Amino acid sequence: ALGKGSELEKAFATIALVYNNSADPEGKLSKAETKNLLQTQFGHFIQGQENKPKYQEIISALDEESENKIDFEDFVIFLVSLTLMSDLLQEIRNVKPTK
Repeated sequence: ALGKGSELEKAFATIALVYNNSADPEGKLSKAETKNLLQTQFGHFIQGQENKPKYQEIISALDEESENKIDFEDFVIFLVSLTLMSDLLQEIRNVKPTK
């Protein structure tokens, strides 16, 4: 869809495509589907985070018995929250720019 887009535009388009490919006809994910998608598609960012209280809070919110579904906005908030606490983010920040 964004073959000529910027790297940032392509990144967000990819997030939207991955989400949409997993979402139900109403455009939402169950909490279990959300957790599975995070584990299968975002594993490098969440690897090693299991003992952090914020990670446990996020995952426990997905484990709650509830009929509530996750919309795209909430999904992106999960991604941002997990990214901010990630050890991988710190590694990325330590990489020197190539410009």
